[in-house]
Amino acid sequence: MEHELPQLPYALDALEPFISQKTLEFHYGKHHQAYVNNLNNLIKDTPFKDSDLVDIIMNANGGIFNNAAQIFNHSFYFSAFKPRGGGRPQNKLNEAIVETFGSFENFKAEFSKSGATLFGSGWVWLVTDSSNKLSIVQTSNAGNPLTDNLMPIMTLDVWEHAYYLDTQNARPKYIENFWEVINWEVIEFRFESFA
Repeated sequence: MEHELPQLPYALDALEPFISQKTLEFHYGKHHQAYVNNLNNLIKDTPFKDSDLVDIIMNANGGIFNNAAQIFNHSFYFSAFKPRGGGRPQNKLNEAIVETFGSFENFKAEFSKSGATLFGSGWVWLVTDSSNKLSIVQTSNAGNPLTDNLMPIMTLDVWEHAYYLDTQNARPKYIENFWEVINWEVIEFRFESFA
């Protein structure tokens, strides 16, 4: 099967001033596209040539895993943004966050700290386990929580290409901006799909 770059649910300039059009042109248009191109080339004539991303993530390693996971991770990340986003979650997700972290503010602080302190490149995730318990996990490089039987709900990309054009080396400023574009409706839907 041919993997494709998913369409963004907003225009390239729609997240400004928090994420610039230039960042999306490079991060989505070049980096994300490169993972798609690389994976399609790598899986030719392999047992993964007809596999979806989750199957590849769960069963591959090396370059095939890395590129499949990066397509999944980036698609998951980009699809949870919207112009004039932010705010806080509602309903069951808000209840679960308060139950787990004590308050939304505590969750936001812990998630942000996980992003700011992850060494090198990687991802921070809000995940749920088989008991519907929420937690925050960090993964390095192309790591994905699916490999630990955790279901991802939300993610933050802390590879430098996610923010360097906008905030240079100021990762905490990028994380602050991230909260302004979050589409909680998408994240709530993901959570309720697993709850």
